[in-house]
Amino acid sequence: MAQTFKIAGVQIDIAIGVKQRNLEHMEEMLREAAWEGAHLVVFPECALTGYCFDSLEEARPFAESIVPGTSAQYMTELCRELGTYVVFGILESDGDRVYNACVLVGPEGVIGDYRKVHLPFLGVDRFVNPGDRPFQVWSAGGLKIGMNICYDGSFPEASRSMALDGADLIVLPTNWPPAAACFAAHTINTRAMENNVYYMSVNRVGKERGISFIGQSRICAPDGQTITEANDQAEQIIYSTIDVERARNKHLVRVPAVHEIDRFLDRRPEFYGRLVEPVAKVIELKE
Repeated sequence: MAQTFKIAGVQIDIAIGVKQRNLEHMEEMLREAAWEGAHLVVFPECALTGYCFDSLEEARPFAESIVPGTSAQYMTELCRELGTYVVFGILESDGDRVYNACVLVGPEGVIGDYRKVHLPFLGVDRFVNPGDRPFQVWSAGGLKIGMNICYDGSFPEASRSMALDGADLIVLPTNWPPAAACFAAHTINTRAMENNVYYMSVNRVGKERGISFIGQSRICAPDGQTITEANDQAEQIIYSTIDVERARNKHLVRVPAVHEIDRFLDRRPEFYGRLVEPVAKVIELKE
Protein backbone atom coordinates (compact mmCIF):
# COMPACT_ATOMS: atom_id res chain seq x y z
CA MET A 1 0.00 0.00 0.00
CA ALA A 2 1.41 3.39 -1.00
CA GLN A 3 2.37 5.77 1.78
CA THR A 4 1.77 9.28 0.52
CA PHE A 5 2.18 12.75 1.96
CA LYS A 6 1.13 16.12 0.55
CA ILE A 7 3.93 18.68 0.80
CA ALA A 8 3.92 22.42 0.17
CA GLY A 9 6.58 25.04 -0.52
CA VAL A 10 5.66 28.65 0.29
CA GLN A 11 7.41 31.19 -1.94
CA ILE A 12 6.95 34.59 -0.29
CA ASP A 13 8.41 38.06 0.02
CA ILE A 14 10.09 38.86 3.35
CA ALA A 15 10.61 42.16 5.17
CA ILE A 16 14.07 42.53 6.69
CA GLY A 17 14.04 43.08 10.43
CA VAL A 18 10.25 42.95 10.81
CA LYS A 19 9.79 39.60 12.52
CA GLN A 20 6.18 40.00 13.64
CA ARG A 21 5.03 40.99 10.16
CA ASN A 22 6.88 38.05 8.63
CA LEU A 23 5.49 35.65 11.22
CA GLU A 24 1.92 36.81 10.61
CA HIS A 25 2.39 36.43 6.85
CA MET A 26 3.79 32.93 7.37
CA GLU A 27 0.77 32.04 9.49
CA GLU A 28 -1.58 33.23 6.75
CA MET A 29 0.16 31.06 4.15
CA LEU A 30 0.45 28.12 6.52
CA ARG A 31 -3.29 28.17 7.13
CA GLU A 32 -3.92 28.17 3.39
CA ALA A 33 -1.57 25.22 2.83
CA ALA A 34 -3.04 23.28 5.75
CA TRP A 35 -6.56 23.89 4.39
CA GLU A 36 -5.32 22.31 1.13
CA GLY A 37 -4.25 19.24 3.11
CA ALA A 38 -0.49 19.74 3.32
CA HIS A 39 1.28 17.43 5.76
CA LEU A 40 4.51 19.46 5.55
CA VAL A 41 4.87 23.17 4.74
CA VAL A 42 8.29 24.68 4.00
CA PHE A 43 9.23 28.38 4.04
CA PRO A 44 12.37 30.11 2.66
CA GLU A 45 15.75 30.72 4.26
CA CYS A 46 15.67 33.52 6.88
CA ALA A 47 11.89 33.73 6.40
CA LEU A 48 11.49 35.14 9.88
CA THR A 49 14.14 37.86 9.74
CA GLY A 50 15.29 38.74 6.25
CA TYR A 51 18.78 38.10 4.90
CA CYS A 52 20.67 41.18 3.70
CA PHE A 53 22.02 42.49 7.01
CA ASP A 54 25.15 44.65 6.81
CA SER A 55 26.82 43.43 10.00
CA LEU A 56 26.51 40.91 12.79
CA GLU A 57 25.68 43.76 15.16
CA GLU A 58 22.69 44.68 13.01
CA ALA A 59 21.49 41.07 12.69
CA ARG A 60 22.02 39.91 16.27
CA PRO A 61 18.90 41.59 17.79
CA PHE A 62 16.72 39.56 15.40
CA ALA A 63 18.27 36.22 16.29
CA GLU A 64 16.61 34.00 18.87
CA SER A 65 17.07 30.64 20.51
CA ILE A 66 15.14 27.68 19.16
CA VAL A 67 14.44 25.74 22.37
CA PRO A 68 13.02 27.58 24.12
CA GLY A 69 12.17 30.07 21.42
CA THR A 70 9.27 32.43 20.86
CA SER A 71 8.85 31.78 17.14
CA ALA A 72 9.30 28.02 17.38
CA GLN A 73 6.66 27.91 20.10
CA TYR A 74 4.31 30.06 18.02
CA MET A 75 4.70 27.69 15.08
CA THR A 76 4.25 24.66 17.33
CA GLU A 77 0.90 25.97 18.52
CA LEU A 78 -0.20 26.52 14.92
CA CYS A 79 0.88 23.00 14.00
CA ARG A 80 -1.16 21.59 16.89
CA GLU A 81 -4.18 23.51 15.73
CA LEU A 82 -3.77 22.65 12.06
CA GLY A 83 -2.33 19.14 12.33
CA THR A 84 0.66 19.86 10.13
CA TYR A 85 4.47 20.16 10.16
CA VAL A 86 6.55 23.21 9.24
CA VAL A 87 10.13 24.03 8.25
CA PHE A 88 11.12 27.69 8.37
CA GLY A 89 14.31 29.76 8.21
CA ILE A 90 15.54 31.65 11.26
CA LEU A 91 18.62 33.34 12.68
CA GLU A 92 19.51 31.26 15.71
CA SER A 93 21.16 32.72 18.81
CA ASP A 94 23.25 30.34 20.92
CA GLY A 95 25.30 32.18 23.55
CA ASP A 96 27.47 34.67 21.67
CA ARG A 97 27.11 32.76 18.40
CA VAL A 98 24.60 33.38 15.62
CA TYR A 99 23.69 30.78 12.99
CA ASN A 100 21.70 30.81 9.78
CA ALA A 101 19.33 27.96 10.67
CA CYS A 102 16.07 26.26 9.87
CA VAL A 103 13.68 24.54 12.24
CA LEU A 104 11.33 21.58 11.82
CA VAL A 105 8.32 21.79 14.14
CA GLY A 106 5.12 19.80 14.45
CA PRO A 107 2.23 19.26 16.84
CA GLU A 108 4.67 17.65 19.29
CA GLY A 109 7.00 20.67 19.30
CA VAL A 110 10.48 21.17 17.85
CA ILE A 111 11.53 17.99 16.08
CA GLY A 112 14.87 19.12 14.69
CA ASP A 113 16.95 22.07 13.59
CA TYR A 114 19.81 22.57 11.17
CA ARG A 115 22.61 25.14 11.05
CA LYS A 116 23.87 26.12 7.60
CA VAL A 117 27.26 24.51 7.07
CA HIS A 118 28.42 26.11 3.81
CA LEU A 119 28.44 29.91 3.94
CA PRO A 120 28.75 32.09 0.82
CA PHE A 121 30.08 35.63 0.94
CA LEU A 122 26.64 37.20 0.73
CA GLY A 123 24.12 38.79 3.08
CA VAL A 124 24.12 37.73 6.70
CA ASP A 125 26.21 34.66 5.83
CA ARG A 126 29.25 36.94 5.77
CA PHE A 127 28.95 37.35 9.55
CA VAL A 128 27.30 34.29 11.11
CA ASN A 129 29.03 31.19 12.44
CA PRO A 130 29.21 28.12 10.19
CA GLY A 131 27.10 25.16 11.19
CA ASP A 132 28.77 22.84 13.69
CA ARG A 133 26.53 19.76 13.54
CA PRO A 134 26.38 16.76 11.19
CA PHE A 135 23.69 16.40 8.56
CA GLN A 136 20.69 14.59 10.01
CA VAL A 137 17.31 13.08 9.13
CA TRP A 138 14.16 13.60 11.19
CA SER A 139 10.72 11.97 11.07
CA ALA A 140 7.69 14.22 10.71
CA GLY A 141 4.70 11.97 11.17
CA GLY A 142 6.36 9.17 9.22
CA LEU A 143 7.94 11.35 6.51
CA LYS A 144 11.74 11.24 6.79
CA ILE A 145 13.16 14.71 6.17
CA GLY A 146 16.68 16.06 5.67
CA MET A 147 17.36 19.81 5.77
CA ASN A 148 19.94 21.93 3.98
CA ILE A 149 19.99 25.70 3.39
CA CYS A 150 20.65 27.44 0.06
CA TYR A 151 24.41 27.21 -0.73
CA ASP A 152 24.55 23.78 0.96
CA GLY A 153 22.82 22.43 -2.14
CA SER A 154 25.97 23.13 -4.15
CA PHE A 155 27.80 20.40 -2.23
CA PRO A 156 26.56 16.92 -3.24
CA GLU A 157 28.14 15.33 -0.17
CA ALA A 158 25.48 16.96 2.02
CA SER A 159 22.52 15.44 0.19
CA ARG A 160 24.23 12.08 -0.14
CA SER A 161 24.85 11.94 3.61
CA MET A 162 21.18 12.47 4.36
CA ALA A 163 20.06 10.06 1.65
CA LEU A 164 22.31 7.37 3.14
CA ASP A 165 20.64 8.05 6.50
CA GLY A 166 17.23 7.32 5.01
CA ALA A 167 15.79 10.67 3.91
CA ASP A 168 12.64 10.43 1.79
CA LEU A 169 12.68 14.17 1.14
CA ILE A 170 15.41 16.80 1.32
CA VAL A 171 14.22 20.38 1.75
CA LEU A 172 16.27 23.41 0.77
CA PRO A 173 15.04 26.78 2.06
CA THR A 174 16.87 29.38 -0.03
CA ASN A 175 17.44 33.07 -0.79
CA TRP A 176 18.53 32.77 -4.43
CA PRO A 177 19.69 35.96 -6.19
CA PRO A 178 19.84 36.18 -10.02
CA ALA A 179 23.31 34.57 -10.16
CA ALA A 180 21.74 31.34 -8.85
CA ALA A 181 19.39 30.94 -11.84
CA CYS A 182 21.38 28.04 -13.31
CA PHE A 183 21.44 26.33 -9.92
CA ALA A 184 17.67 26.70 -9.56
CA ALA A 185 17.08 25.32 -13.05
CA HIS A 186 19.31 22.26 -12.90
CA THR A 187 20.89 21.34 -9.57
CA ILE A 188 17.71 20.55 -7.66
CA ASN A 189 16.80 17.91 -10.24
CA THR A 190 20.31 16.47 -10.11
CA ARG A 191 20.31 16.15 -6.30
CA ALA A 192 16.99 14.31 -6.48
CA MET A 193 18.09 11.94 -9.23
CA GLU A 194 21.56 11.10 -7.91
CA ASN A 195 20.13 10.15 -4.49
CA ASN A 196 16.74 8.79 -5.60
CA VAL A 197 14.93 11.10 -3.17
CA TYR A 198 12.30 13.81 -3.39
CA TYR A 199 13.89 17.25 -3.26
CA MET A 200 12.14 20.57 -2.63
CA SER A 201 13.73 24.01 -2.95
CA VAL A 202 11.78 26.95 -1.51
CA ASN A 203 13.01 30.39 -2.51
CA ARG A 204 11.71 33.87 -1.79
CA VAL A 205 10.70 36.70 -4.10
CA GLY A 206 10.95 40.49 -3.88
CA LYS A 207 13.92 42.77 -3.32
CA GLU A 208 15.92 43.48 -0.20
CA ARG A 209 18.55 46.25 0.00
CA GLY A 210 19.12 46.21 -3.74
CA ILE A 211 19.27 42.42 -4.10
CA SER A 212 16.47 40.77 -6.06
CA PHE A 213 15.34 37.22 -5.41
CA ILE A 214 14.31 34.98 -8.27
CA GLY A 215 11.65 32.61 -6.92
CA GLN A 216 11.65 29.44 -9.06
CA SER A 217 10.87 27.15 -6.11
CA ARG A 218 10.63 23.53 -7.23
CA ILE A 219 9.69 20.00 -6.19
CA CYS A 220 11.49 17.14 -7.93
CA ALA A 221 10.81 13.42 -8.02
CA PRO A 222 13.37 10.69 -7.25
CA ASP A 223 14.02 10.22 -10.98
CA GLY A 224 15.02 13.88 -11.25
CA GLN A 225 11.92 15.04 -13.08
CA THR A 226 10.30 18.32 -12.05
CA ILE A 227 6.91 17.68 -10.46
CA THR A 228 5.92 21.31 -9.98
CA GLU A 229 7.59 24.72 -9.90
CA ALA A 230 6.78 28.32 -9.10
CA ASN A 231 7.33 31.33 -11.31
CA ASP A 232 10.04 33.90 -10.73
CA GLN A 233 7.97 36.88 -9.63
CA ALA A 234 4.94 36.17 -7.49
CA GLU A 235 4.23 34.79 -4.08
CA GLN A 236 2.92 31.29 -4.54
CA ILE A 237 2.40 27.95 -2.81
CA ILE A 238 3.48 24.86 -4.74
CA TYR A 239 2.17 21.41 -3.85
CA SER A 240 2.88 17.78 -4.57
CA THR A 241 1.68 14.46 -3.18
CA ILE A 242 4.70 12.20 -2.81
CA ASP A 243 4.93 8.42 -2.45
CA VAL A 244 7.83 7.70 -0.11
CA GLU A 245 8.25 4.13 -1.41
CA ARG A 246 9.68 5.65 -4.59
CA ALA A 247 12.44 7.23 -2.51
CA ARG A 248 13.03 4.18 -0.34
CA ASN A 249 13.43 1.74 -3.23
CA LYS A 250 16.99 2.33 -4.42
CA HIS A 251 17.09 -0.73 -6.67
CA LEU A 252 15.73 0.51 -9.98
CA VAL A 253 14.77 -2.21 -12.46
CA ARG A 254 14.35 -0.76 -15.93
CA VAL A 255 14.65 -4.03 -17.84
CA PRO A 256 14.83 -7.10 -15.56
CA ALA A 257 18.21 -8.85 -15.75
CA VAL A 258 19.25 -6.39 -18.47
CA HIS A 259 19.23 -2.87 -17.03
CA GLU A 260 19.18 -2.48 -13.24
CA ILE A 261 20.92 0.12 -11.08
CA ASP A 262 21.27 0.86 -7.38
CA ARG A 263 22.92 4.19 -6.68
CA PHE A 264 23.81 3.10 -3.15
CA LEU A 265 24.99 -0.48 -3.69
CA ASP A 266 26.92 0.61 -6.78
CA ARG A 267 28.96 3.14 -4.81
CA ARG A 268 32.73 2.63 -4.45
CA PRO A 269 33.61 4.70 -1.36
CA GLU A 270 37.13 3.26 -1.18
CA PHE A 271 37.93 5.57 -4.10
CA TYR A 272 36.43 8.72 -2.60
CA GLY A 273 39.10 9.58 -0.04
CA ARG A 274 39.88 12.95 -1.59
CA LEU A 275 36.37 14.11 -0.72
CA VAL A 276 37.13 14.16 3.00
CA GLU A 277 40.65 15.54 2.91
CA PRO A 278 41.10 18.91 4.70
CA VAL A 279 41.17 21.99 2.48
CA ALA A 280 44.86 22.59 3.22
CA LYS A 281 45.71 19.08 1.97
CA VAL A 282 43.76 19.59 -1.23
CA ILE A 283 45.59 22.88 -1.90
CA GLU A 284 48.93 21.19 -1.20
CA LEU A 285 48.18 18.41 -3.68
CA LYS A 286 47.16 20.92 -6.35
CA GLU A 287 50.40 22.79 -5.95
